[in-house]
Amino acid sequence: MLIPNMNYSHLKDSYLFYNIAQKTKAYLAEHPEQHLYRMGIGDVSLPLCDAVIKGLHRAADDQAEAATFNGYMPECGAPFLRAVVAEHYRSRGISLEDDEVFISSGASDELGDILDLFDRSNRSLIIEPAYPAYVDANVIGGREIVHLPSSRENGFLPLPDENTNAELIYICSPNNPTGAVFDRSGLSRWVEWANEHGSVILFDAAYEAFIGDDELPRSIFEIEGARTCAIEICSLSKTAGFTGTRLGYTVIPKELKRCGLCLNDMWIRSRTTKTNGVSYVIQRAAAEVFTPDGQRQIGENIAVYKQNARTLMQALDALGIWYTGGRNAPYIWLECPNKMGSWEFFDLLLHKAQIVGTPGEGFGKCGEGFFRFSTFGSPEDTREAAERLKALL
Repeated sequence: MLIPNMNYSHLKDSYLFYNIAQKTKAYLAEHPEQHLYRMGIGDVSLPLCDAVIKGLHRAADDQAEAATFNGYMPECGAPFLRAVVAEHYRSRGISLEDDEVFISSGASDELGDILDLFDRSNRSLIIEPAYPAYVDANVIGGREIVHLPSSRENGFLPLPDENTNAELIYICSPNNPTGAVFDRSGLSRWVEWANEHGSVILFDAAYEAFIGDDELPRSIFEIEGARTCAIEICSLSKTAGFTGTRLGYTVIPKELKRCGLCLNDMWIRSRTTKTNGVSYVIQRAAAEVFTPDGQRQIGENIAVYKQNARTLMQALDALGIWYTGGRNAPYIWLECPNKMGSWEFFDLLLHKAQIVGTPGEGFGKCGEGFFRFSTFGSPEDTREAAERLKALL
C-alpha cells in the first residue's frame, strides 16, 4: 500500500494571500469603478533593465546558430555566471571562490531544497514573524520547528540566549515581512552562537541590494567566522526584477563541514542528481546584472522603490504611527493604529481608502496587531495611497 508523506496533513491552510485575493475580488465586484492601490504582495512593477533585455536578446540569438547553441547547462551553474557572482562578492571585500557559488532558479526553490543536506532529526529555529515558506518547508520535511518570537521591544531582531536550542537557524536580513536589518554586532552574535553549538545558519539575503547604510552587512560572509557556519541564499527577483525570469544563487563555503562531510561537495551531488540547471538564456541575462551598466541600471530601479518607501514613511511619521523597515528594505512593518487587529485594519484600508496591504497575522502569531506594506508599486499609486492613508487616519 502506498503511503503518502503524511506531513502534508500537518500544514496549516495557506489562507493569507488567498483571503486577501478573495476580499479584494468581492470589493471590486461591488465597486467596479474603484481603483485599488496594491501594496500587499511583494512583486516588482518596473521592467527588466536595458542591459538585461539586451543580454536576453543576444542569448536567444545564440540559440539560433549551431556554433553558439547551448543545450544542457552545468547543473551547478554556468562557469561564466559563477565567476561574475564570485567577483561581485570579492569587489565588496568578501573572499569567495567561483565554485563556492551555485546558480539556482530562485531563492524560494533553494530555501526548500537546501534542507536535503540535513538529517530530519535537526531542529529548525525560525524567527517570527516569518516568510511562511520557512515553516511549511520544515513541516513537509517532518522537522521540529523552534519558534523564536520577535517584537517591537527588540526591533524584531532577537538574539540568541541560554534558551536557544536548534541545529538550523533561519535568518532573513533585511527581513520579510518586517524590513528589520541586523547590524554587525547582532549578526556576529548569531555567528558566534552557531559556531559554538555546531549549528548552521541559513541566511536569506534576497533583499540585500536595498541596504544603503554601509554600516549594515549585506552578506553574512562579512562577519568573521561565518564561513564555518553559514549558507547564503540570494535572489535577483527584487534586486533586478527577475520575479518572472527566475534566477538566484547560493553560496556554500568549502570550510563548512559537519561530521566529516563537506556541505559544498554534498550540494554538488544534490544538484547534479536533482536538477538540469538553469537555462543558458536566463544565465546570460543574469550575468548582465553584474556589469557596470547593469549595476547602474538596477540601482536606478531600486532607487524608485526606495523613494516609494520614503513616501510611505513620511505619511506614517506625520500620523505618529510606529514602524520598522523601509530605510534599508523594500517592506514597511507598522503597528496597527488604535490597537486594531491586523485583519480589521486590512478591511478598514480596503473599504475606506482602497489600499491593499498584508495583515501581520499571516506571518505568525506575533505578527498580530501589525501590518506590512510593500514598496514595489508605482510611484503614482504610492503617493496617492500615502495621501489617502493620512486622510483616513
